[in-house]
Amino acid sequence: MSMKKVGWKGLFLIPVLVLTIAAVSTACVMFNPTTTSPTTAASTVPATPINPEWTPPASANQTGALPSVADVVSHVKPSVVAINTEVVSYDFFNRPFTQEGAGSGWIIDSNGIIVTNNHVVEGAKTITVTTDDGSSYTADIGSIATDPLNDLAILKINASNLPALRRGDTSSLRVGEWVIAIGNALGQGIRATLGIVSQKSVALPVDQGQTLYDLIETDAAINPGNSGGPLVNLSGEVIGITSAKVAQVGVEGMGYAISIDTAVPIIQELVNKGYVTRPYLGVSLYTVDQLAISQLNLKVDKGVLLVQVVAGGPAERAGLKEGDVIVSISGKEVTDVPGMTRVLHASAIGQPLEIVYYRDTQKSTVPVVPIESPRP
Repeated sequence: MSMKKVGWKGLFLIPVLVLTIAAVSTACVMFNPTTTSPTTAASTVPATPINPEWTPPASANQTGALPSVADVVSHVKPSVVAINTEVVSYDFFNRPFTQEGAGSGWIIDSNGIIVTNNHVVEGAKTITVTTDDGSSYTADIGSIATDPLNDLAILKINASNLPALRRGDTSSLRVGEWVIAIGNALGQGIRATLGIVSQKSVALPVDQGQTLYDLIETDAAINPGNSGGPLVNLSGEVIGITSAKVAQVGVEGMGYAISIDTAVPIIQELVNKGYVTRPYLGVSLYTVDQLAISQLNLKVDKGVLLVQVVAGGPAERAGLKEGDVIVSISGKEVTDVPGMTRVLHASAIGQPLEIVYYRDTQKSTVPVVPIESPRP
């Protein structure tokens, strides 16, 4: 992810003072001195008091003192680590070369368990973790547990008595609250940026067929290298894991963090089992579009096409076949692969799902019982 500087031309506004001169005309007005004008009469009648005892409210500072940002950073920074990786890539002639990458992570357990993003460590042949005191550790590649779908990963280093961070609660998090992003920005060491929560529960497409859900949007400056670092509140509690930002000309202050409430159950599975289990139907999917409609002569214009049905899987046992188009799961309409994936992952393993699908022009309903997803 690269950043581009945009040069702005100065815009000078010259204030213009317009003096409006009103011409006032006078005229002689004749009146009877014994007649009182309505205006004069109204001004001489005393008003009835509204409340003789009323006094203006006393002024008071309604905003309590905010915690010191410096104190929060001082508390959190020792628990944030810099992650440097080496990845083997291949050039046009298929010759290998090594690329270096940088990211962030944070200590969730004092015995060396570290949370980061999957995209920070994906494909790495070596991973070096540097703590705030300058100590460096080589992470065991074989012990890395990842969940690419939610862009999360767990590392383990051989260390103990590390300062672990506390988990926050996003259920009461409000738009406008102050937050701090801490991470290895640009691979130049741990630093902090301050901002507010701009939006909650954001869905963001990050790759072909992959959408991250329940994100926290913040205007705190996020740069390459921040990925995997914590987003904390003013109590120093982790409320999010920095994952992505919108980086294009004309867009500023749109960074995103995975909500800690979404991340914690996944983190626990990664630590306990090394992988994440989800409801599994045994199908490969494709969003119905005009290309699929024309090439396959589909009779429906929206839904999710089954391009592969695994032999012996739940879908095949229920009678679903390649070419069927799913339009609803348990009463919830599905129109694309991310939507169907979200509905499926919110379901329970072993609990039947009522799937509505089309086979040519025939609409049918069948119960499908998802099983535990195979280990990666």
